[in-house]
Amino acid sequence: MRLRTPCPATARAWTVELRSRPDGITLVCLHCPHDSSRVSPTSARAAALAHLARHARTDLRASHLRICQCHERGCRWHPRHRGCAGPVRLLLARERGGRVWRLADACTACSAATEQAAVVPDTMLTSPQRPPDTVRHRRRRARGPGDRIRVAEMLSYLAAALPRSISAEARLIALQCALRMDSRMRVRLPMGVLRSLRLSTPQPWRELEQARWLRTLHGTRPGEVVAELQDPALLGQSPSRPDRQHAADWALRAGHGTRAAGEDTFLQLTSIHLAAHSDPETGRGQAEADRMARECGMEDQNMPAALDRLATIGSLTQWQQCPYTGDVQWSCAPRHPNRTAIKDG
Repeated sequence: MRLRTPCPATARAWTVELRSRPDGITLVCLHCPHDSSRVSPTSARAAALAHLARHARTDLRASHLRICQCHERGCRWHPRHRGCAGPVRLLLARERGGRVWRLADACTACSAATEQAAVVPDTMLTSPQRPPDTVRHRRRRARGPGDRIRVAEMLSYLAAALPRSISAEARLIALQCALRMDSRMRVRLPMGVLRSLRLSTPQPWRELEQARWLRTLHGTRPGEVVAELQDPALLGQSPSRPDRQHAADWALRAGHGTRAAGEDTFLQLTSIHLAAHSDPETGRGQAEADRMARECGMEDQNMPAALDRLATIGSLTQWQQCPYTGDVQWSCAPRHPNRTAIKDG
């Protein structure tokens, strides 16, 4: 006579039942007699499986401590077969057309003989699955230089790549296009960006097309301008497009003060140049006068008037030009453009 090992008190076998009530469906767990809950018909199955998974996660055991719960109950969950054999797996079984769900340890032979059942991989229970609204996404770490340095480098490059006759309006558009282009050297510039720059006229685009720096394409969606850049050297800049787009937004915020004061695009571009070459903590900066004029698209003799105007509207607290080196030194109130956001729409 074969002696059977008594079933342990904490057997790894759980059963839930979905019972129909006049007021809906109730989930009843045989192991939680005082914890029945109502579920909607559309989510009843998911609620049953989630409840079983919680039981399994609270009773994780090593493989050598798990036994076939089907065999412990006389193998009454399936037709007769040759006997238990093989590793013990976690088996999910359905009965009565989906009204009863069972999750239990079963050997390989019993699992194969059980109808309407499937083996659950152990890896699915090692860590609880959180709903999408509670998943914390890692904040992406920026690559390469920061926004200020990236904008400063792009202004320097455009000063060399574009003809000197290109206007400040066209240079502002070129700056946004170069920072927002994709790997195919195409850019979709929303009209909201152009309106924030006060550049809704086609003239700056014509200047860049005549300089063979870009060509405009037919947009597939209204409210945007699509262009293809024709300067292959731009592919050598930082390949991380999200970081470049962040720098483009930074440039929009850096020139926001002059736009709010109703100033022209020369002062917008000059304000962006000063912000890109200023210390973020002290607001002090220094640059060569001729280089500053070249990057801002103005003549050298017009630079003092532009700086005076910026000092008048409060963008600069003071500026001076060194009589020996010709460098321009300035000081402005410390700004943190990253704290505010401007939408593209």
